Amino acid sequence: MAKGDNQKLKMLYLVQVFSESTDDTHGLTMPEVIEKLAVCQVNADRKTLYQDFEELTHFGFEIISEKVGRNTYYHLGSRRFELAELKLLVDSVQAAKFITDRKSKDLIKKLEGLVSTHEAKQLQRQVVITGRIKTPNKKVYYNVDMLHSAISENRQVTFRYFQWNEKKQQVLRHDGALYHVSPWSLTWDNEYYYLVGYDAADEKIKHYRVDKMLDLSVLNEARKGQKAFRDFDLARYSKSLFGMFAGEEVSVSLEARNDMAAVLIDRFGKDVPLIPKDEGHFTTHVNVALSRQFLGWIMALGDGIRITGPEAAVQMMQEETRRLAEQYL
Repeated sequence: MAKGDNQKLKMLYLVQVFSESTDDTHGLTMPEVIEKLAVCQVNADRKTLYQDFEELTHFGFEIISEKVGRNTYYHLGSRRFELAELKLLVDSVQAAKFITDRKSKDLIKKLEGLVSTHEAKQLQRQVVITGRIKTPNKKVYYNVDMLHSAISENRQVTFRYFQWNEKKQQVLRHDGALYHVSPWSLTWDNEYYYLVGYDAADEKIKHYRVDKMLDLSVLNEARKGQKAFRDFDLARYSKSLFGMFAGEEVSVSLEARNDMAAVLIDRFGKDVPLIPKDEGHFTTHVNVALSRQFLGWIMALGDGIRITGPEAAVQMMQEETRRLAEQYL
């Protein structure tokens, strides 16, 4: 039998055939394997293929045989990712606001290449991107990568920061001046990426939404803020902020009905103290950035929970409720 033009690539094409055409519910008979290799200009016969299957399995590509009626079917067993895992990744990519529509589709297409063509259809059925709120900033995907690199290389960064106006136009903050920041961590909140870094000019920790950054550059200057971040707890910092809106961090006392326990645990974690007050209520203390967003969260819970201290927080809530009452008269 004459050798095919790609005979030296036989094992690579064999892996490709099994990766694309087989899975736990779809196999190929030996004649079908031979036929698919022939399309790739690779000649093969049963005897050599049995040996090839053994070598692939020994290397880590598990080739499983299954007898169905009078035929034997072969398929690729374990893969790097299970289908259920890829479905989770697809859902995350399509839901992520910081990734544009086009980049979402590109990433999902690449994820489909990790399974067979049969299973890829199941991933395609999950793709419902149209209508989702996605960032128009095409550089966010690369900004995240640059920020990760700056953090790992201990470098400062500069960028311009914008906000949207009533005409849906980008307006640069600080009159377009560059922000000079030492990046220390990236965090995810409410479907957005935030950079947590140190502002040396103000000598404090701040956070910035990555999709609102423009002209990001990595500097050759070493990061500052080591002392500020030495005992920094990112998890605590993130939990204290509501919608990543800043405010003075204070310990707030709350009184709540027992059925509010799940809400507080979901928001602040299982370590939140729940101190029984009477048969139907408990008290707790949480560290939060005192802001209108936090007050709005408390209001949304209705009569199930109320702020009891400190006095400054109670007064802030009273002023906010009066303001809202006047606003909607």
